[in-house]
Amino acid sequence: MRAEEEAEFREYVAGRWTWLVQAAALLTGDAGHAEDLAQTALVRVFASWARVRGAESMDAYTMRILINQNKNRFRKRRVVEDLTAVPPERGSGDPDLTARVDQRAGLMAALASLPKRQREVVVLRYWEDYSEAQTAQILGCSVGTVKSQSSKALAKLRAHASVLASR
Repeated sequence: MRAEEEAEFREYVAGRWTWLVQAAALLTGDAGHAEDLAQTALVRVFASWARVRGAESMDAYTMRILINQNKNRFRKRRVVEDLTAVPPERGSGDPDLTARVDQRAGLMAALASLPKRQREVVVLRYWEDYSEAQTAQILGCSVGTVKSQSSKALAKLRAHASVLASR
């Protein structure tokens, strides 16, 4: 890779790191896994930088790599996680902050309860704000699949106990 291309890549990563980690956190449900996933995806982006920078949407191409890497994470070895229903105690006395943290934790629990494809659709459609067509392209499926998975996911999220408790 030439120095000019490497500089473009570094600039791209600097501008997208937070976005990638946030999207990965929504896919994995864990901040540590999210950072690992984002780094792994960026290694792939670096290896295919000529294709990525020539793509119609570099962000969509990168998101596709991120989602594929998330799938690969479970193909290689099954990760055993010990999830708890109650988050650890916090030291903040701010009730508004506590309520927001509890609401976010509930939303993350509800999101984690979705099947993988539905979670991917929700993250791409409602967090990343991709259109149905863009989401379908990133996931390699039809627009109809995106619509049906989105509908099912939203129904499950609305009915999830943690979401109901926060209303």
